[in-house]
Amino acid sequence: MKAVTYQGLKNMQVKNVPDPVLVKDDDIIVRITSTAICGSDLHIYQGSLPAQIDYVIGHEPMGIVEDVGKDVTKVKKGDRVVLPFNIACGHCQYCQSDLESQCDNANKSPNPYNIDTGGYFGFTDRYGDYAGGQAELLRVPYGNNIPFIIPESCELPDESVVFLSDVLPTAYWSVVNAGVKKGDTVVVLGCGPIGLMAQKFAWMNGAKRVIAVDRVPYRLQKAKQINNVETINFEEIADTGLHIQELTSGGADVVIDCVGMDGKKTTLEAIEQSLMVIGGTLSPLKIASDAVRKSGTIQITGVYGSKYNQFPLGAIWERNINLRMGQAPVIHLMPMLLEKIISEELDPTQIISHQLPLDEASEAYRIFNDHVDECTKVILKP
Repeated sequence: MKAVTYQGLKNMQVKNVPDPVLVKDDDIIVRITSTAICGSDLHIYQGSLPAQIDYVIGHEPMGIVEDVGKDVTKVKKGDRVVLPFNIACGHCQYCQSDLESQCDNANKSPNPYNIDTGGYFGFTDRYGDYAGGQAELLRVPYGNNIPFIIPESCELPDESVVFLSDVLPTAYWSVVNAGVKKGDTVVVLGCGPIGLMAQKFAWMNGAKRVIAVDRVPYRLQKAKQINNVETINFEEIADTGLHIQELTSGGADVVIDCVGMDGKKTTLEAIEQSLMVIGGTLSPLKIASDAVRKSGTIQITGVYGSKYNQFPLGAIWERNINLRMGQAPVIHLMPMLLEKIISEELDPTQIISHQLPLDEASEAYRIFNDHVDECTKVILKP
């Protein structure tokens, strides 16, 4: 089969790789019909998250069930399914507590990281070494828990439901985990796919004011267009966090960081990251710590890795700031979000800018990473 593989820094190539096979009795094989490039994939593309050569990446796929193991009862051949990025067994204490991103049984692959976290499709050996979904076929473990069936009665195209895999539940969980409530002022750092949807969900949760921060003009314009938010280009403001504090008369109730370690880096941060001294920039968290009000909440959704220097812990501690963070548990949120799409309360297709054949994945990564052609979200079609 064809699959998108990591070939080195900023080098994704479509190659022929062996077809996946059933390994365990509760595995399924899915023929992928649509798969998206995520901002988290760019961490691999940019070298911030190390991957092996020929590793198959991608964690936002959907498709048709091609084969099932003998113990699979939830799905059958021919079912149309969306595959969440969480690898989750469904029966450990974390899965049973709606924390599927921390499944106790999903990340058992030997690795040098000595970490205790869950497993995810296409996100390197650090997170379980599962092959990704930017491919023609995908082996899916825990076939009685992971796949989410799109009912036959639902005639929505892939483009309307594929983001149930990650973007929609991650953005929704970010807003809920941050405790956004009626009357709140919410700042969303980053106007990529997650940021755009987090802005939308902030309004839906009752926010009275939503402010979007980015440095790419067309992304800010997109946020204003589809979400009716206030926008700030942080490259045009000397001190964005303090500016927001003044703008909001004391700070935002909630700041949601949808940027992570690969935001704009200082020269020193870029050098230190290349030397693996730190995991990346802390600039979004510096803005967040200044922009949030006393006793407010910072929700960290953007991916961070390794250790960091200059974390603004003192400023956060002395102002009684609440820190919430982590990898979103998404599986339990998918049914509710599908209902919002069916009822037309939500239109995920608004964030799509490009649809390309899987064969053009290398170019798609360049376009997405370099903000070419006003790219906001790419769907690949095997």
